[in-house]
Amino acid sequence: MKILIIGGTGETGRWFAKFYKKHGFDVAIWGINKKKEVAQDLGVVFADDLDNEIKTSDIVMISVPINITEKTISNIAPRMSPGSLLMDITSIKTGPMEAMIKYAPRNVEILGSHPMFGPSIPDIRGQIVIFTPANERSSKWLPLIKSLYEDNGAHIEILDALEHDRMMAVIQGLTHFAYITIGTVFRELEFDVAKSRRFMSPMYDIMLDLVGRILAQNPYLYAMIQMNPEVAKVHKAYIDQCNLIAEMVQRKDIEGFVSLMKKAAAHFGDTESALRRSDKLIGTKIAEHEELMRSTGSERAIKHIYSGVIHIGIVKKVTPRTVILERGGKKIEFLIENVRLLNELELYAWKSANLINVTRDVSVYIPAASDADIIKSVIACEEGIVSVQIIDVYNKQNIQSVTYRLTIFGDRDAAIVQGSIEKLLRGIGCTIR
Repeated sequence: MKILIIGGTGETGRWFAKFYKKHGFDVAIWGINKKKEVAQDLGVVFADDLDNEIKTSDIVMISVPINITEKTISNIAPRMSPGSLLMDITSIKTGPMEAMIKYAPRNVEILGSHPMFGPSIPDIRGQIVIFTPANERSSKWLPLIKSLYEDNGAHIEILDALEHDRMMAVIQGLTHFAYITIGTVFRELEFDVAKSRRFMSPMYDIMLDLVGRILAQNPYLYAMIQMNPEVAKVHKAYIDQCNLIAEMVQRKDIEGFVSLMKKAAAHFGDTESALRRSDKLIGTKIAEHEELMRSTGSERAIKHIYSGVIHIGIVKKVTPRTVILERGGKKIEFLIENVRLLNELELYAWKSANLINVTRDVSVYIPAASDADIIKSVIACEEGIVSVQIIDVYNKQNIQSVTYRLTIFGDRDAAIVQGSIEKLLRGIGCTIR
């Protein structure tokens, strides 16, 4: 099948171009910025002859900013071929659905979609995608696209366009509005956000990261989400409640505040489950920090999330926000939010693949009735050992001689490691040859 993605040079369009290409589609992209190098990097076609690509595509996907989605649909839809599918991937559905129904020929099917994830997500597995089909005009293509997404691990929800927009007015509109407002309040108060992290509680830490996550992204996208026609009433309710609570605080109306909060909790419903889930989230952050604290004085490896570089050293100091590693007399400080602590297996795998390791052979007479393979497995568990092989065995006069080849991590003193292994072998009754 052939898919054309209008707006395919943008971040979301690129994500779907890679997704559909991976699953066997012939992919073409087009963008008003004419960034043909994007198509080249993705290994797909850039639609130089846009009219021909529209007419010959099985699916045309609209992936443009919300404020130009309806205009783009009015331009693209009339040129589509009978039996093809027109779909959009915007976060508002009422306007785009009305435009697709209005401008697409009757023999062109229509499917509204809203992926509930951004282009930073590496895979669709575990993600939610909302479909808003035009019932009488989605019979052929809805099962196919739904199956494609579900087969790759996505969870599909189906809503009508108006219900979608009302739901998103709270899920996205209210949530983003509240977090962005917190960010603008920080600016208005000239509040030192970085300094505040020195005194933060786990809940404040999580909230601060969510505010920062939104502020770090494309403000035009978030502005367009607020243009949902259903958002206005949500904004009004939010501001009214803010004012109501602020007035209670000004009046020192403790009972009124308590009553309002209790009513909100009763309406919310299962607050106990929410408490457990948030405890789990907070616990994860605390556990990571505690593991770093326990590692003080030990060799550990951390991977920088953004550069991918792995750093190995002795953990010298851990603060609520930083960790200091020392290697070769040099100390390096990292922000904890920028790194991930590798476990022992990950460290072992990295050392095995990246260090120039050393081999040493140790030949021993082993006790009668001893098992050379079991001794080998004991040696392999010792610190500094990458692997152990038996390279020679011979028996003479009821005495068994075995030569073990040790592969020793390149960052260890091979002579010391070998000496430690020989001491171990003597301790279990072996004689060094």
